[in-house]
Amino acid sequence: MNFDAELDARGLNCPLPILRTKKKLAELSSGQVLKIEATDPSSVKDFQMFAKQTGHQLLSHADAGKEFVFYMQKK
Repeated sequence: MNFDAELDARGLNCPLPILRTKKKLAELSSGQVLKIEATDPSSVKDFQMFAKQTGHQLLSHADAGKEFVFYMQKK
C-alpha cells in the first residue's frame, strides 16, 4: 500500500503509539496515509477505537508475528 509518512512505534506501550500517531497525523494533509508499525498487542483495539473517535480512517492492519502494521488515512 502507498503511504505518505511512516511512524515506528515498536517497543512502545499504550498510550504512546496512539499519542505519537496523533502527533504525526497533525503534520499530514487531509487524505494522506500514515503507516504505523507497533509491537503492543493492545494496539489493534487502540487503533480501531482511535479511528472511530477521531474520524481518521483505518485502511488496514496486519499482524506480522509480534509486530502490527497499520495504515491510517487522515480525515
